[in-house]
Amino acid sequence: MIQELDKDFTSLNEYIDILMPSKIFILVDENTHDHCLPILLANLETDAPFEIIEIEAGEENKNIGTATQLWEIFSEMEADRKSLLINLGGGVVTDMGGFVASTYKRGFRFINIPTTLLAMCDASIGGKTGIDHQYLKNIIGTFALPERIFFYPKFLESLDFKELRSGFAEMLKHGLIADSNHWNELSSLFKITPQDVAPYISRSMAIKNEVVTKDFKEENVRKILNFGHTIGHAVESLFLRKGALIPHGEAVALGMICETHLALLAGLVDVEQSSNVISKIQRFYPYIDISEFRNEDILNLMFNDKKNEDGNINFSLITGIGNCVYDQKLHADQINLTLDFYKDMNVN
Repeated sequence: MIQELDKDFTSLNEYIDILMPSKIFILVDENTHDHCLPILLANLETDAPFEIIEIEAGEENKNIGTATQLWEIFSEMEADRKSLLINLGGGVVTDMGGFVASTYKRGFRFINIPTTLLAMCDASIGGKTGIDHQYLKNIIGTFALPERIFFYPKFLESLDFKELRSGFAEMLKHGLIADSNHWNELSSLFKITPQDVAPYISRSMAIKNEVVTKDFKEENVRKILNFGHTIGHAVESLFLRKGALIPHGEAVALGMICETHLALLAGLVDVEQSSNVISKIQRFYPYIDISEFRNEDILNLMFNDKKNEDGNINFSLITGIGNCVYDQKLHADQINLTLDFYKDMNVN
């Protein structure tokens, strides 16, 4: 269940009372420790003992080393299967927290309180937990649902513009794959601010939750949520490998541009639809220079993607605004044409 927090966090406190945890762990990073934890602690009312665990911020820390440290902390602090982990943070915290909670002693309960737009509309929902390994994003993980997701839009006021824009990409994606009205409203915004996006957060979260509810283990329709991610994740991984991180949402925006062009090559959308989608995404997102990466390197990473089977690269591609199909197997030459199309954008 997804629930917006009231100003005094009554709903969270009442829910913790129902769970009756033996101990509470609150996972934060440096950013949420400073900006969000004080708000949570000022409103948290519980008789259960609690511990605060802080990890370093950043995608580069979402790895097995950090997971091991967290497992060791749980062991030292005698976490049991009646414990509760509250993940207070962005996508790294909710991905990492869900992963370590779902694996320690074969799993104990966790709640997500996403603090970034990306985490609210994407990472905290759907029960996908995971860590990166050998520069491959989320290659190790579990399917494990949080007990509940609480969101508090005022947390967005602590974000810088890049982080806010990063999360906005997932909102645009939700409109493209499932709700034309949502896309039209979002793509018509003049700017991306906490106040401007707040009215649309609930709908974006609901779209993802509706898709996940139909297909929790990603055997069919849930795959449409991967639109923009097949190419986007590959590019993000290449930047991660060279130690030059790019925001996840900017990689997804690049991926959506490329995969909209792939939809054109596959005959799923016409030139007008493709141009319309691409131009609107470009209005919000800067061009990412990928000229230093060979197409072959990007393709190799896509072949490694956990969503692919039998050596085929599977894509989820739009067939219009608000519609998406999955398991679209495309040839390497089509992907090469699309990557060249994107690289040439910087020239035009």
